[in-house]
Amino acid sequence: MKAQLILENGARFVGEMFGAEKNIVGEVVFTTGMTGYQETLTDPSFAGQIVTMTFPLIGNYGINLEDNEAEHTNLKAFVVREKCDHPSNFRNEMNIDDFLKEQGVVGLEGIDTRALTKILRDHGVMKGVIMSGVPTDAEIASLMNSLDNSHVIMDTTTDKIYTINEAGAPHIAFIDMGAKHGILRDLAARGCKITVFPANAQAAQIDEMKPDMIFLSNGPGDPLDAPGTVDVIKELVGKYPICGICMGHQIIGLALGCKTKKLKFGHHGGNHPVKDLTTGNVYITSQNHNYILSDYPDCVEETFVNVNDGTCEGIRHKTLPIQSVQFHPEASPGPLDTGWLFDRFLKEVK
Repeated sequence: MKAQLILENGARFVGEMFGAEKNIVGEVVFTTGMTGYQETLTDPSFAGQIVTMTFPLIGNYGINLEDNEAEHTNLKAFVVREKCDHPSNFRNEMNIDDFLKEQGVVGLEGIDTRALTKILRDHGVMKGVIMSGVPTDAEIASLMNSLDNSHVIMDTTTDKIYTINEAGAPHIAFIDMGAKHGILRDLAARGCKITVFPANAQAAQIDEMKPDMIFLSNGPGDPLDAPGTVDVIKELVGKYPICGICMGHQIIGLALGCKTKKLKFGHHGGNHPVKDLTTGNVYITSQNHNYILSDYPDCVEETFVNVNDGTCEGIRHKTLPIQSVQFHPEASPGPLDTGWLFDRFLKEVK
């Protein structure tokens, strides 16, 4: 079925719709990963977005459900130059078309993804619609104006409190802002007991569990849309060690008095260089976010910086056991260069 991707600046790209066949609206972003498309598809941080893969051929090793980073896909649509209909991989369970149909996600192939990426780099991320047929200007405007991503954190967080590895230690109170499975896997692999809370958990609920540490996960959207999580962390500062990744990093920063701002086109992919300001070492990292921290108060110092654009990639409190990073040490997909950060986080308990 022919369909169009139409950006809010008027640019149009005509391709073939696959996966779920429906009209959708989302925020259009690009990601530079050459592999890991399944982890991208199931990363909750992409909720509400139309994701464009810059690598031209996607789907060649198929889909293996064991590799999913969430129970289901939360992005709005997946845009590729060319999809592979006949993947080759001994672990393959289905092709990407069947997976998107099963997940109810729109796919679009055959467009010039290079040209689309250049537009997003020059003009920044923007709203877009994917519509079949020849929609009228009124139909396009109506769908474009219906986009509301303010609820994506609550769309992707857990709906109940549960525990992983009951006999483990230390005990981590894990606030799920739209968490990837990889973060939980890495903490559990280190023997931790993990009690997972929804994003709207209250400080009293966390205190009741008597954890050794508070950990905030990644998640989608604007940190200012978080459901009271910043105020909850303010209540917990000074009572527990607190660590976080991605959205969790932004929530911690806001609780400590930092500000946030939106990047022009975000950081999405597995090839972002980050410098450790303590050692001078540079690591290649996996990232997926549109917002960053800025304007640090006196109690906060920067620990990592993005080599490409100089933006904040990590902070710590100068006197309290609080630290966080903007990138993903668990990768999934991406390099494993910074997996040691989980061990550093856990040292805060001691």
